[in-house]
Amino acid sequence: MKIIFFGTQGSGKSTQAQLAAEALTLPYFETGQLLRDRSKENDDLAKEIKENLDQGHLVPDEITISILRENLQKKSSVAGYILDGYPRNFAQYNALDTDIDLVIHVKVADEEAIKRLINRARADDKPEALQKRLEIYHRETEPLLAKFKEREILKEVDGERPIEDIHKDILKIIKSHNKYQ
Repeated sequence: MKIIFFGTQGSGKSTQAQLAAEALTLPYFETGQLLRDRSKENDDLAKEIKENLDQGHLVPDEITISILRENLQKKSSVAGYILDGYPRNFAQYNALDTDIDLVIHVKVADEEAIKRLINRARADDKPEALQKRLEIYHRETEPLLAKFKEREILKEVDGERPIEDIHKDILKIIKSHNKYQ
């Protein structure tokens, strides 16, 4: 089963995606982490990725797509996988496999997301960068939800509840969706 987890940064989508990956024993790919890991290498591509991340910009699509494809090929992803943080715009959506089974949108208010991100205290979580990333999400990523809804693979969950409750709801959604496949 191929599942995408959607939501703003700070929505808890990564936590929920990791829990689902463990429960389903599927490979987990978080594009933000893949990019942060790649930015630590010592070459021009790493420098370009780091500059984009530090400024709160999205890494160019061709780089993101290439790094994700490379990582998908490293793992046995034939049986499925869980994607977190991809696609972020229509160019990435168009480069995505069309056989995605399910998209889970973890919904939280922007104020809650910012509060969570500030408490996370990651190096690239500067207030200006956080605000810019939320604006980019609403402008470029959120419109993709309509595409997934159109394909009847979008399910939404309230992300402003305890982690365990959200996880239980997500597993119910996956099991319910999977039996019709």
